[in-house]
Parts: sequence; C-alpha cells; structure tokens
Amino acid sequence: MTLSPLNTLVLRTSLPVMFGYLPLGAAFGVLFSELDYHWLYATAMGLFIYAGAGQFLAVGLLANQATLTEMAVATLLINSRHIFYGLSLISRMPNRGWRRLYQIFGLTDETYSLITATSLPADIDRGQFQLRITAVNQVYWIIGCTLGAWLGSQLEFDTAGIAFVLPALFMVLTIEQYKHLRDMRPFVAALLIGFGTLLLISREQMLLIAILLSLSVLMMQYAARRTHKGPEA
Repeated sequence: MTLSPLNTLVLRTSLPVMFGYLPLGAAFGVLFSELDYHWLYATAMGLFIYAGAGQFLAVGLLANQATLTEMAVATLLINSRHIFYGLSLISRMPNRGWRRLYQIFGLTDETYSLITATSLPADIDRGQFQLRITAVNQVYWIIGCTLGAWLGSQLEFDTAGIAFVLPALFMVLTIEQYKHLRDMRPFVAALLIGFGTLLLISREQMLLIAILLSLSVLMMQYAARRTHKGPEA
C-alpha cells in the first residue's frame, strides 16, 4: 500500500507525539484501572474528553469521590490555557463546519505545536493536514489509554518514572518550535516568567498566572514591533 504525500507527512510529523501519547496514555490507563472501572471507560474518556492532564486529575477526583461540579470546575481550570493559544489559531484554520469544530475540540498543546511549526509543501492542503494531525494524535491517545487500562486490569507492574514522558514530550516540541522560529526571546521570557511566578507569586496557580503574564509580554512585544515597523508591516 502506498500512502499519499499528505498521509506520509502527517504520520512523519506526528511521530514525536506518538512516542509521547502512547506511554503517557498507557500510564493514565494503568492508574485508571486501579479505580476498578471497566477498561472501556478509559477508552471513552480518551474519545470524548481527550484532556491529558484533565484525565489524570479525574483519576484522583474519582478516587476521592468528588462531585461532578468539582470535576467540571477543576478540568476547566487546568485546561483553561487552551483558550489563550487556541484563539491565536482560529484565523489560521481553513476548515469549516464539523471539521473546524472537531479541530477546536481536539486541539492540544502538542497538536498546536505541530500545526504552527510545520512548513507545508505547496501541494499539501493545509486544512486537511490540520484535520488529520488532530485526528491521528487523538488516535494515539485513545490507543494508549485503552492499552494501559486493559493491561492494568490484567497485570500488576510498577509505573514509577513513566510520568517523565510528558515533560520529555514538551521538551522535544519546544526544540521544534525554536528550530521553526529561530528566536530565543519568547522561550527565555516564558522561562523567566515561569520561575518568577513559581517563586514569588503562587505555586498552586503557577501555570495559569504564568500563561497570562507571558501572553501579556508577547502582546506588548508584538505591539512594539508593529509600532516600530508601521501599520503595513
């Protein structure tokens, strides 16, 4: 079977995410299996919720018998970062209708990184590329969740250390973003703001506050560049 250039590009581009999502999804599945739910519920969460950090959080909340409202609020807060960078992608989504809605639902940190960092050949349809990248990444996640939950219901093994998969994946994607931008300033600013927020403001709300501050700095930097270059730049 010969893959089309589009599918070949999608699969090659999504490989880093596959190596992160499969073990990370499996780690979630193993933890989820300790709640004694059927492994198919882990598959359903990967299909209908599709929120990595949110799903890990849900395991702890379910274990502590949290209410539906508590789970909804906690999931909203932990995933609220998607609002900020997701808005920047809306104008770059050529898809319409259900394809656009699915892209919005399936947007993750990793998918955003691949969509914004990948330079497409002229013969590749941007909308189809974005849609397939989103779908393929979710398939990786669902497979990981399902395998982990099923194996966790059948076997017992130590998962210590597997949580490092997530930061490792973010490091790879950050390097890819830098290779695309060739500008260290956004990364240095994010690093300084992150550490500053962690040490001086709030450890519990570090992520959301750091995102807000970073977004403010980048917007001011963008406005300054526009002013310096003029409105036609």
